[in-house]
Amino acid sequence: MSQPYVLVLYYSRHGATRTMAHSIARGVEQAGIEARLRTVPAISTVCEATEPSIPDEGALYCTEQDLAECAGLALGSPTRFGNMAAPLKYFIDGTSALWLSGALIDKPAAVFSASSSLHGGQETTLLSMMIPLLHHGMILAGLPYSESALLKTTTGGTPYGATHVSGQDNRPLDDNELSLCVAQGKRLGQLARKLHPKL
Repeated sequence: MSQPYVLVLYYSRHGATRTMAHSIARGVEQAGIEARLRTVPAISTVCEATEPSIPDEGALYCTEQDLAECAGLALGSPTRFGNMAAPLKYFIDGTSALWLSGALIDKPAAVFSASSSLHGGQETTLLSMMIPLLHHGMILAGLPYSESALLKTTTGGTPYGATHVSGQDNRPLDDNELSLCVAQGKRLGQLARKLHPKL
């Protein structure tokens, strides 16, 4: 078995969620534990559409083993009508074997999201991602208000998890949003170290 790691699992269409994932991974590693970045393939309504087994760029596709063996999980998605994106939901829907085995019970988890508009369903997306994690028996960790950026942000950032608002011009993450991503990753890494028996 590999060294303990926190899995940062995300789906990103235009890059914002991927940038958040990398910032969260940086925070995880500041807590002294490896961050493993993984993504999921796009899905299509066209049955013949397929994705390569290895992505052309970016993180590798997540496997069930990546998820089963993690010491903690950060789950990220762009908003899709107030819900997580279909590719991420499709992957999560296929984790029944992990649910049956209890592989994720008592492991810490956090969620993060990005949207193009300020009121684009960020908080409902975060909540929708929490539901399957609760079914898996994971321990959810949000962002406490001891993170001062939560009180300063005028764009993304919630106590449910880090968020980003890109706007119509695809604005990059601002300093508060980046700070909250790193803080969320660091908190998740610290919790994984406390809860993982081998750390």
